[in-house]
Amino acid sequence: MPSTDKGRPSADKGGPPADKGGPPAQPRLLGRTINSATISLWISAVVVGAIFGYGAWQRRWIADDGLIVLRTVRNLLAGNGPVFNKGERVEANTSTLWTYLIWFWSWVTDAQTEYVVLWIALVLSIAAVPLAMYGTGRLYRIGRGQGPINPGWMLLLPLGALVYIALPPARDFATSGLETSLCIFWAALLWCQLIAWSQRSTDPAAWGRKQVVTTLLLGFTAGLSPLIRPELTLVGGLALLLVFCSPMSWKMRCAFAAVAAFVPVAYQIFRMGYYALLVPNTAVAKDASGSKFDQGLTYLGNMFSPYFLILPLIIAVLAAGLTWYLRSRAVDSSTDRPVDLVKHDDAPTTWRTRGGSISRRLQSPAAVVTLMFVCGFLESFYWVRQGGDFMHARVLLVPLFLLMLPVMVIPVALPAGFGQRRREADGARNVRPQVVGWAGTVVMAGLWITTVVWAISTSHVAGMKNGTEIGRGGIVDERRYYIQNIGIEHPITAEDYLNYPRIRAMVASINKHQNTGGVLLPSPNYDEWYFDPLPVPPPPGVDKQITVFYLNLGMTSMNASLDVRVIDQMGLAYPIAAHSDRLPDGRIGHDKDLDAEWVVAESGAYARYPVLPPFVSADGVRQAQVALTCKPTEDLIASYSAPWTFARFKHNLRQAAGFTSYRINRVPEYELERCKLPIPAPVYPN
Repeated sequence: MPSTDKGRPSADKGGPPADKGGPPAQPRLLGRTINSATISLWISAVVVGAIFGYGAWQRRWIADDGLIVLRTVRNLLAGNGPVFNKGERVEANTSTLWTYLIWFWSWVTDAQTEYVVLWIALVLSIAAVPLAMYGTGRLYRIGRGQGPINPGWMLLLPLGALVYIALPPARDFATSGLETSLCIFWAALLWCQLIAWSQRSTDPAAWGRKQVVTTLLLGFTAGLSPLIRPELTLVGGLALLLVFCSPMSWKMRCAFAAVAAFVPVAYQIFRMGYYALLVPNTAVAKDASGSKFDQGLTYLGNMFSPYFLILPLIIAVLAAGLTWYLRSRAVDSSTDRPVDLVKHDDAPTTWRTRGGSISRRLQSPAAVVTLMFVCGFLESFYWVRQGGDFMHARVLLVPLFLLMLPVMVIPVALPAGFGQRRREADGARNVRPQVVGWAGTVVMAGLWITTVVWAISTSHVAGMKNGTEIGRGGIVDERRYYIQNIGIEHPITAEDYLNYPRIRAMVASINKHQNTGGVLLPSPNYDEWYFDPLPVPPPPGVDKQITVFYLNLGMTSMNASLDVRVIDQMGLAYPIAAHSDRLPDGRIGHDKDLDAEWVVAESGAYARYPVLPPFVSADGVRQAQVALTCKPTEDLIASYSAPWTFARFKHNLRQAAGFTSYRINRVPEYELERCKLPIPAPVYPN
């Protein structure tokens, strides 16, 4: 006899279970069925991305520090290698991948590098926010027992995304030429991959080719972390550890580790053999492992105070907690899972079964969300401990983005059907779950509206009251500072920075003395430079080259030809300065300040008056000349300036760890005492 339920799909045929009076089945988010959650997510992503893109374009610019990486790109395009100054193997850029990304697109497009980096940064910044929202939206799909917030209508509305794009510094550094855009895009991509991985099967035997490939791609993305920025190794490393400890075969674990490690390990070997360091030279220059908690707390307050940032952070915590609570109630109220109250003695718990249970829990959305919260806090702690930065809010943007990932969008749901399966013994309906559901909806809507109001009121707040000056803590609103000092609303090219004090005069001095060779030193007069020429004839082995010694490394190097050597007292492109001691009370990010005596001595320029500039000590130059003969210092100089042969590669590889930790005293006389070298007689004895 044929069944009367012929048209109804049955569970044994793979269809959804028959409706037995319970809540209606929720369509899968991001699946084949379009529903309110899917539509609201895509609308939110498009709107937020458009707003962020518009705001970033309105504040477009390239920072002086953003121009620094372009000097290396120019040398790569010219065939000089990944160097800042021709003939000196110095890694002057913190983000390796950022450097080669700009080089690749500059080579492909043959366009002006300033505009190449502008568009790369803009595209990555705009793409990062919708991508992160998509990853968070996947948390609310049905799968592996993780039910939706409720079986009724649900909207996914932006919260963490609004918090990030509302901050003026987030829009400032969306196009600054710095690697912030790459960092947040990488974080968003890793987030999406982790969420997708957490929702797949935990049974390695059931894995198909797709799951194997996507897991390996996840490992590759996480493994790139040290090449994005060194401190992001913490995020990538914890993500790799989470996946590595989840259920998979040992063969798969080995393949996963190999894919994750191949690129960073290969580049690390190259870095050690080519640059003779374990880290980029910028990390040595800024002593990234140092500790300046007081300055870090000042920097944290400098970011939080103008925008009252504590309010959206509290809202984000409340939204995350309420989402977790409502989700757990929804799963309990919509699932008829039998509860086994009897302990089976024939199935004893062993360390192996316990370990397997923990391993399976690692591959879950809850574990991924926890991981991102932990990574965000650890990254924030790192920067506060390190002392922050001199640019307003810059280095805390990525930690904030990590913290906002789990709440990039939040669910605001109408609890239709809540409590339909929970009835009292007398058949009366239990309305308590529905009341809780409606209360949760009202609270979530209130949190979202409050965030929208905060975002609108904050979007145009000035982070620092006076953008033309450097604050007492050494922090500056970098974009406003340069705009007001050069008089151009959107400084992008190196030519735009010619209006900055001393830069146009520097170009004129280079053109005047390029056939002589010597050192250009800034004078107190913004329209002049001191020039200390090479002796006639020049010392043996010294080329007739102009050396410019100035703090603003980006605008200086990009307005000079590649034949001009450009170095700075902080040491970003000058290893002797980078390996000097850190000033305890120096301005953060500028707390290494090498005296000009070292540059005059090292370049072989004339070291006597009246040719020597009046603020440079002739005795100091003579002492620096002797100090440069200190054997470890000579080895350090040879590691980056001697011809690069296979023998030099092996030597650098062995000495990289020692060179990374090597420090000199910035005062030549004290450096002579450290090296136990004799102090030379005064040049002009009394």
